[in-house]
Amino acid sequence: MPTWEESSTARVVPPARPRKLAKVPFVELADGRLQGVVSSGSDAARVYVSSVAARTYAYACSTNNNRPCGGARGSFCNHIRAMVNEAVLQYGPDRVARYLRVETTGGETSAPGIISAMTGTGPAPAGDKPAAAVFSRFLRHLAYLELAPTTAPLPEMQWFPPTRAVA
Repeated sequence: MPTWEESSTARVVPPARPRKLAKVPFVELADGRLQGVVSSGSDAARVYVSSVAARTYAYACSTNNNRPCGGARGSFCNHIRAMVNEAVLQYGPDRVARYLRVETTGGETSAPGIISAMTGTGPAPAGDKPAAAVFSRFLRHLAYLELAPTTAPLPEMQWFPPTRAVA
């Protein structure tokens, strides 16, 4: 068994390129969506939770208090565009396009190319807006960043069963 499998820490994949976290502090490819938290351009205390579904490109954007974004009417708002740009910086254009199942024309994989290739988009159905779950993961992510580095087990992770080598 590799030693990293016996560790209580996870390997971190470095970003494709460095990115600034002020505008989009959290972005992930999870649950069949590109989703993240985007800072408001007009109010420092407000953030938006944005998402784009793989394959259908159904989108959602709302504040952390579930108020709909005023710019996401019929097309991607600036929050979603910023999230796609930052996802390309974090994961690389090919990985983002592959995850969202975007077919870019001429093989151009860039944030503008991915955005323009997502045609036929529309708002996500009412029951498929992950704002609460994404924002909760973002807050959990922030809490882990405040912990001091250690190899000791985290109490909240103790529910995982211990693994032992079978003789």
